Amino acid sequence: MNTNVITPEGYRALQQELDTLWREERPEVTKKVQWAAGLGDRSENADYQYNKKRLREIDRRVRFLRNRLSQLRVVEYSPIQNGKAFFGAWITLVDENDNRLTFRIVGPDEIYGKSDYVSVHAPIVKACLGKSEGEEFIVSTPGGSKVWEIAQITYQRA
Repeated sequence: MNTNVITPEGYRALQQELDTLWREERPEVTKKVQWAAGLGDRSENADYQYNKKRLREIDRRVRFLRNRLSQLRVVEYSPIQNGKAFFGAWITLVDENDNRLTFRIVGPDEIYGKSDYVSVHAPIVKACLGKSEGEEFIVSTPGGSKVWEIAQITYQRA
């Protein structure tokens, strides 16, 4: 399932990654490839081979980011979201054993490297979308069903 939604912060982070790759890393690696190519035999030149590989990786990521950024729809905060669990919200849940779970509902492009960001596709997010503080819901997982209560909903305004 492909969802083309992203928070404003997530969009800026992807745009920053693209800018860094294109304006800083790529020119630097290109210079290294040119320098290594000028040394002669390229077949046994580790600097040339490594940097040529890195250049292909950068170009692949740049193509991906440009394509992905053109497909994404930035979802801004709206005051009508207050008190309900929607995209971009920070949610704190409590289970029957008083275990707490806090996470932010974000798009699939934003979850990497962040343990407290959960994709809008996750079962726990699907179960709590549209619910209000104090409401309980059941999440079905491969390990069984679990009851959660929404303790707090907040929105980070950019």
